[in-house]
Amino acid sequence: MTGVVNINEARVNMAVRRAYRNWKTQFQEDFGRDTRLCDISDKTLAQLALGKDESTFYLFDVIMNLQGLGSGFEFSGLKPQEKMAVMDQYLFLLDRTRFEYMKRRGWLEAYPGEEHAVVDLIFQFEELAPRLQAATPLLSRNHKAYAQFRRMSAFEREELIRKLIPEALKEIQDQSKTL
Repeated sequence: MTGVVNINEARVNMAVRRAYRNWKTQFQEDFGRDTRLCDISDKTLAQLALGKDESTFYLFDVIMNLQGLGSGFEFSGLKPQEKMAVMDQYLFLLDRTRFEYMKRRGWLEAYPGEEHAVVDLIFQFEELAPRLQAATPLLSRNHKAYAQFRRMSAFEREELIRKLIPEALKEIQDQSKTL
């Protein structure tokens, strides 16, 4: 007896395999349809969170493959409107990656979107991004600035979290020098 094949599901699975092909080779980890940022190793997460050179390629690559725009190598050949769409998704995913890094360091309790798979963050970008970008990550109660954070307005909280990103990036770079 033959089973019924859901064409849309088959397309998604094929796009996911293509999207993670270079990640699997580079990072030597398994990635799939349900992979969330919290499922990625510390080493891989740190490389992706840097947001420069190779890490930019790997984020572009997963986004572009999922969107059917080719490989990350082909970014410069995209039409301007496609480039802007990829850049928006890249910056959104880069933020989530950095927030996950800060959460693992104990700086954040939670951040918007952490429950979603990477694939869903891209496939459902138009629906998810506005809501998730409007919400501020929750600073950890153990962080030295927590008392100040509690007294701040939403805008000031967002600013405080953003000011932590350079500190996180410096920590990543310092760790990579010792590996």
